[in-house]
Amino acid sequence: MRTIGETEVWEALAEVPDPEIPVVSVVDLGLVHAVELEDRRLRVELLPTFVGCPALELIRASVAERLAGLAPVVEVEMTYAVPWTSDRITAEGRRKLRDSGFAPPGPAAAGDGRPLFSTIAMRPTAACPWCGSGDTTLENLFGPTLCRTLFWCNRCRQPFEQFKAV
Repeated sequence: MRTIGETEVWEALAEVPDPEIPVVSVVDLGLVHAVELEDRRLRVELLPTFVGCPALELIRASVAERLAGLAPVVEVEMTYAVPWTSDRITAEGRRKLRDSGFAPPGPAAAGDGRPLFSTIAMRPTAACPWCGSGDTTLENLFGPTLCRTLFWCNRCRQPFEQFKAV
C-alpha cells in the first residue's frame, strides 16, 4: 500500500457532502477537527454541529466510507473536545450555502460564548440569499432540523432557511 499524505486526506474529506445540504462538504462546514496519520492508521475527529443532530452517524459513516482504503486502519470519531461554532464554516461553504438558497449564519458572539437569552438570540435576522435584502421576517425559529431557522423575504417574497449562529 502506498503512503498517503494529509493533503490527500483533506481532499477526500472535501468530497463528503453534508447529508442534509449536499452542496456543502464536511470540510466546508468546518466539521473536521483533526486528521492524524500514524504508520498504518488514519484517524479523523469530527465536531458535531448540534449534540442532537440526527445526521451524526450518517456523517461519520460517510466519512469512514470515503476514507476506506486510504490506510489499513481508518478510524472516524465524533469529538466534543471543542465546540463547533458557525464561524467554522469556510468562506467557500458560505458562498455555496448562499448560492443554494440558504442564508449563512451571522458571526458568532464575541467572548466566551453566546448569552442564553438576549434580544438577538430571541430574534435572529438574516439577509435573503436570493436578492440580498435585509427586509426579512422570521417565520419559525425551529426549522426542519435543530440547526436551521425559517425566514421570509419581504422584497422578493421567497422563503429561505438560515443556519443558526452558534
